[in-house]
Amino acid sequence: MRPSYILSVYFGRQFLAGLCIVLAMLGGVVFLFELAELMRRAANREEVSLLLIVEMSLLHLPLLVQQILPIAALFGAMLAFYRLTRSQQLVVARGAGVSVWQFIAPALVLAVGLGILSITLFDPFVSAAASRFEQLEARYFRGESSSLAVSKNGLWLRQATAEGGQSVVHAEHVGQQGEELRNVTIFMYEDDDRFVSRIDAATAVLKAGRWDLEDVLLSSPNRAPQHVDQYSMATSLTVQQIQDSFAPPETLSFWELPRFIDTLREAGFSALNHRIHWHTLLSSPLLLLAMVLIAATFSLRLTRRGYTGFLIVAGVFAGLVLYVVTDVVLALGLAGSVPAALAAWTPAGVSTLLGAATLLHLEDG
Repeated sequence: MRPSYILSVYFGRQFLAGLCIVLAMLGGVVFLFELAELMRRAANREEVSLLLIVEMSLLHLPLLVQQILPIAALFGAMLAFYRLTRSQQLVVARGAGVSVWQFIAPALVLAVGLGILSITLFDPFVSAAASRFEQLEARYFRGESSSLAVSKNGLWLRQATAEGGQSVVHAEHVGQQGEELRNVTIFMYEDDDRFVSRIDAATAVLKAGRWDLEDVLLSSPNRAPQHVDQYSMATSLTVQQIQDSFAPPETLSFWELPRFIDTLREAGFSALNHRIHWHTLLSSPLLLLAMVLIAATFSLRLTRRGYTGFLIVAGVFAGLVLYVVTDVVLALGLAGSVPAALAAWTPAGVSTLLGAATLLHLEDG
């Protein structure tokens, strides 16, 4: 029997209601934890006000909601299916000839649709809020005084000097993952942003606490340019700090990531972290679909046998296992042990296959 349109809409509304309830509860919990963590970090910082902490917590909340959406889909679907089974509505639907695949189809369609909306419409808002959060965190909690930008014209780096001024470094090419710069131009400024001097070099190699420059041309106002073979300039930067200065992948929207990945590659940097994040976003609709399938295996058959406690424990355990496996696979991807696409798509793909296979065995086996 093919379920009616009204019945499909009803089942879909039940899934959305369960998802909204669970997502609101989890969102409130993670917001309180984030608020408490920021208050702990700001305990000895007089310049950080309570209003700023609340603002930062709200800015970080969209990213946290996006991250917990798969878990919310799992428990939301379990809640919806459990309520429908306990009220005998699914029993009546089964008696009318509606199969398990037919009454979970609305939830599957909605899960995939929500995943697509999450990465196409919600993710740009998430990235904008996360970018603002990163700026405030860097300013008030990490006290960073340097910044880096990568463009089609090369790499631009700003750093503070030992004399209290600023220097702007531009390099056309980057090697050794940020340790070596080629075709370098450095502009030196004093406190009031007054130009002091310019340094042109063929190469600049980052060592402990300094830049070692070769084939250098020193220029300054009212003074003839001077050419030297080697020159050293003090810096507080490290290779790790340069690499970490890139915009985190969470601060770039789904639409901006491919272009930024290409720019990083052309600049000579590895874009592995950004590629993994982009593939993770792409796989999120499939992951949400997998959550619905797994929820169905725990909430359709077990509740009819009265094992409600086992349902809850099994669902929590499934969510915990999926979370741990996802972190392990992503860590392998970030380490370069597995390809980026495989690391991002494996949790969603394996979860979908396991959920479908288990449901086929329990209902059609």
